[in-house]
Amino acid sequence: MDWGTDLWDQYDHIDKHTQSGHDLVDRYIKFVKERTEIEQSYAKQLRSLSKKYAKRGSKEEQDCKFSNHASLQEILNELNDYAGQRELIAENMMTGICVELTKYLQELKQERKTHLSDAKKAQQVLESSFKQLESIKKRYAKEWAESEKATQQAEKIESDVNATRIDVDKAKQHAHARTHTAEECRNDYAAQLQKYNKEQNFYYYSEIPQIFNKMQDMDERRIRSLAEGYCQFSEIEKKVLPIITKCLEGISSAGRKINEKQDSILFIEQHKSGFERPADVEFEDYTQGIRPATSESSLNPPKVRAKLWPFSKKHKPPAAEDFSHLPPEQKKKRLQAKIDDITKELQKTQDQSEALEKMKGVYEQNPQMGDPSSLEPQISETAQNIGRLTGELAKYETWLSEAVGGEESSNAINNNTQHGVVAADQFQSIYSEFDDEFEDVESPVGHCTALYTFEGNSEGTVSITEGEMLSIMEDDKGDGWMRVLRASGDEGYIPSSYVKLAP
Repeated sequence: MDWGTDLWDQYDHIDKHTQSGHDLVDRYIKFVKERTEIEQSYAKQLRSLSKKYAKRGSKEEQDCKFSNHASLQEILNELNDYAGQRELIAENMMTGICVELTKYLQELKQERKTHLSDAKKAQQVLESSFKQLESIKKRYAKEWAESEKATQQAEKIESDVNATRIDVDKAKQHAHARTHTAEECRNDYAAQLQKYNKEQNFYYYSEIPQIFNKMQDMDERRIRSLAEGYCQFSEIEKKVLPIITKCLEGISSAGRKINEKQDSILFIEQHKSGFERPADVEFEDYTQGIRPATSESSLNPPKVRAKLWPFSKKHKPPAAEDFSHLPPEQKKKRLQAKIDDITKELQKTQDQSEALEKMKGVYEQNPQMGDPSSLEPQISETAQNIGRLTGELAKYETWLSEAVGGEESSNAINNNTQHGVVAADQFQSIYSEFDDEFEDVESPVGHCTALYTFEGNSEGTVSITEGEMLSIMEDDKGDGWMRVLRASGDEGYIPSSYVKLAP
C-alpha cells in the first residue's frame, strides 16, 4: 500500500498530515531544549552547593586531617564531578539532538514545499486543459446548432413554391458552410478530448502518485529520524551512567573511609599538653604556728597552683616565636613542623642557587647566550636567603633541643633533618634543568590514565580513548575540567572524572 495508489484523491489530508509531522519534530526539539536548560541549571546549583560547603582557610585545612571532615570534602568533590556529567548530558543533547534535528527539519520543510508545489502545478495544468476542452465543446455545440438551423432553413426555402432558384442555391450553400464549420469544430472537440483524457490519465496514474509516494518516503524518513532522536534521549544519559555510578561509589567510599578511633587519636595528638595533673592540696595546720597566707612576707609569696580548673575560660597569651606560649607537647610539634618547613625552603633555595650557578657557567662558555654578570644580583640574593634560612634552622633546632632535652633532642633533630632533606628532594624545583638548547617547555603537573573515551567536539577540548596515558598540564580549577597533553601532541580540556590520576 502506498499514498499514490490509495490516497490519490486525498491531497488536503496529505498536506495536513505532513504538516502535523513537521510540527511534532519542532515540539520535540523544544522539549529537549528545555530539558537541557534544566540539566544546566541543576548542574550549576550543584556546583554552587559544593562550593558553598567546601572547607577554606587554615582552620578548615586543619580539620580536614580528621577522616569525617576529609570524607565530606571528598563527597563535595564527587558531587562537583557529578555536576560535570549533568552538564555533559545537556551539551550532548543540544548538539546531538536539537542541532541535528533542527537542520534536518529545515531540509524536510523545503522538500515538502517542493512536492506540494509540483502537485499544485500539475493540477493547474490539468484544469487549464479541461477549461480549453469545455471551450471547444461549447463552440462545437453552438456551430452544430447553427448548422442544423441553416439546413432546416434551406429545406424550407426549397419546399417553398414561391422561392427562386437563386434563393434555394444560396440557402443550400449557407447550410453546407455551416455544416462544414460544425464538422471542423467536432473534429477539434474530439482531438482536444483525446488530449485531455491522455493528460488526465497521466495526472491520476503517474504524476500525482509519484509526487504522493515521494511525500510518503519523506514522511517515513522523518519518522525514522524522530525515532532515532527519541532513542538518543536515553542513550546520551546511558553513556555517562558509568561515570555517574563511579561518582556515587566515590561518595559511598568516602563514608566507608571514616575511622572514628583514628580521629580521636588525631585529636589527642593535636591538643595534648603534656602537663601533669594537679597534685592533692596540702593541709595547712594553723595551730602549729603557721601564719595565714595573707600575713606572709612578700619575699616568700605562696605557691600558686596552675591548671587547677582546666575547663574554665582563659585568655590566650600572645604567640611567641619559640612557641613557648604552647604546652610542652604542642610546642615540640610546632617546632618540629617549623624546622620541616625551613628545611624544605632551604633545599629549594639551594637548588635555585645551583641552577643559577649552572646558568652562569653556560653564559661564561657561550657569551652569545647571555651576560653572566646579569645573574649576579640573583645569585647574591639567593646566597643571602640561604644564610638567613640556615640561621633560622639552627635557631629552631636549638629551641627544639631545649624542649626535648639532651640525647633525645639530638636524635630527633637528626631524624628531622634527614626527613626534611627527603621531603625537599621530592619538592619540585622552580628552576628547570638547563639543556643544550635552553628550550622553554611547559612541564606537566602530573599524569593520568583515561577511564573512558571522550569525543572532544567543542572548541578547546581534545578527544581521548579509554586506557590512554595522558600528561596533566593544568589541574581541575573546580569547574570539572582539566587540560591534558596526548602522546600525539594534541592538547586540550577533558572532564576530570574521565581519568584516573597516576600515583
